[in-house]
Amino acid sequence: MTSRPRAAERTPRREHASTPERRRQIVKAALASFAEHGYERASLRDIATRADLTHAALLRHFSGKDELLLAALAQREADEEEMAARIGASNMPAEKILGVVLEDEFADPDYQRNWMALTVAATNPAHPAHEFFVGRRERMRGRFTSGPLPLARETGETTADEKATLVLAMVDGLRIQWLLDPSRDALSLLELFMKLFGGPADEEHTRLKVSVGPL
Repeated sequence: MTSRPRAAERTPRREHASTPERRRQIVKAALASFAEHGYERASLRDIATRADLTHAALLRHFSGKDELLLAALAQREADEEEMAARIGASNMPAEKILGVVLEDEFADPDYQRNWMALTVAATNPAHPAHEFFVGRRERMRGRFTSGPLPLARETGETTADEKATLVLAMVDGLRIQWLLDPSRDALSLLELFMKLFGGPADEEHTRLKVSVGPL
């Protein structure tokens, strides 16, 4: 009788290999699941199915949904930074850049609702994404003040740090207003806000020359 191969001699299944590409595939699936269902309702089994993995195989790559959430948020931020860099290379007027980055998000009401629910939940220090959102504001402040963006220039009344906080508050508020009334052109209001709040600028400051990260 032919003996079965020992465990160490068996050829591992493809899904067992822990590679950066496989992890990226899982994170992409998690982003889609969180966007559709929200963090609380999204399941690891749904994410595994989207990534073409078994539930057990997914857990060999990530310890659970909390770790996946943080990886998904980091990937979302990286994707939007890459998009902003491409837009910045086109010499688009600075007041338009944020609206273009957010355009796809504002076209999806379910995504907006889930993002707002996650943001509010993360205000609890015990939430797994709390530190991410606390750090997000600091990262945004750094991006606003790292180059010739009109928002970064301080005036006698408002510091660059205060401006960054107000822009983030404006975006969150526009999300709510758009969900209440989708006929409202929220991104045009954002552009107007950026144009007015940036203050007068000379030609050098009217174009975005640096990458601006996600909101």
